[in-house]
Amino acid sequence: MAFLLMPGGLRAQAVPLDEHAALALDAAEYAATSGQTLAAAARELVLQEASVPLTDALKVEFADRLAGLSVGHAPFRIDILLTGDTPVADRVVQVAGSPVLVRFRTGAYATHQQLVVALALHQTEIRAILTQPPGMGVDPRIGALVVMVSPADAEAEPGDALRDRIARIAGVPVRIATLDASDADLADLQGGARLTGIDPANGRRYACTGGFAVRRGEASAIVTAAHCPDNLAWTDAERREHPLPFLGQWGWGYQDVQVNGSPTPLPPAFWSDTAKTISRTVTGARSRDSTRGGDILCHRGERTGYSCAEVWTPDFAPAGDLCGGGCTPTWVAVRGPTCRSGDSGGPVFLGGMAYGIVKGGSYRGGDDSCALYYYMSVDFLPDGWALATG
Repeated sequence: MAFLLMPGGLRAQAVPLDEHAALALDAAEYAATSGQTLAAAARELVLQEASVPLTDALKVEFADRLAGLSVGHAPFRIDILLTGDTPVADRVVQVAGSPVLVRFRTGAYATHQQLVVALALHQTEIRAILTQPPGMGVDPRIGALVVMVSPADAEAEPGDALRDRIARIAGVPVRIATLDASDADLADLQGGARLTGIDPANGRRYACTGGFAVRRGEASAIVTAAHCPDNLAWTDAERREHPLPFLGQWGWGYQDVQVNGSPTPLPPAFWSDTAKTISRTVTGARSRDSTRGGDILCHRGERTGYSCAEVWTPDFAPAGDLCGGGCTPTWVAVRGPTCRSGDSGGPVFLGGMAYGIVKGGSYRGGDDSCALYYYMSVDFLPDGWALATG
């Protein structure tokens, strides 16, 4: 056993896992949900992480034609969609000692950059023709802008009419999807811990989830979502409350992040399991540019616990006015499988690699289950604050 310095004193707990042990836990969770054997799931995640330099290089090689890049599983592979009709032969590349197939498809209408620019430029026009502001994202698998409309808007203009009208506005291919419920923000100290605070507007107590420890010079702090209460507290194992002074928040367009200070230095660690018995050391960060559709990522929320799922798109603009108005297409959307209010601010990770903090989610009608959640990349931590790593 080891002791970690936490607000309120020393607390005994297991030594934070190293990178290999942490990735093995995620592989076990992924195997349970995907139906793969543990060995196969573990190999898939190793290849996923090891293939990042390869896909970064492929993006540069095919920059002028790239319509979409994603990864697939069982077996692990890389799929590239290109504009134009000039064929490109498939490749087999050695990654971490295993052959990985790189598949090429041609015939896309617009490049990925054109799709992202179209979303950003025409988001306001598209919102204006619908009764409810939609969620929108770039699907790298099909090379199209996906617009998630309400059932009322889909029924008012059925068939292909709505799709074609939005496509004329955006000037790029469009696919229509329907979600029954609107997007919503999801509102021991280390990342993944329960943080609570009182909203002075209504006097009610709300819970959020701590993200990752950050540092600025000698200052130590925890980040969570900006839409959480300003004044937060952490409750230790002896149920004593420790105030976390509010240091600032950033919540416009591409950010939803709040910094709350700690009176004692925080370890570069976060709780990853539902029961908060397993602590992981943050070993590094993965940028949004290097995150691909199809990547398997995990998150821990105070409401829903620990789960792993597939990235849908790294270029997502949530519905509604959740960013002080419309959101920019810089959020990363993940296909659930779990999300609920209270998960806001929680860590998104794989192994010991930090990816971001949870902002909100979209829900299905009927059972109100989580269709997807979306997170802010650690790329967008506030200026001056850096991720604490071990």
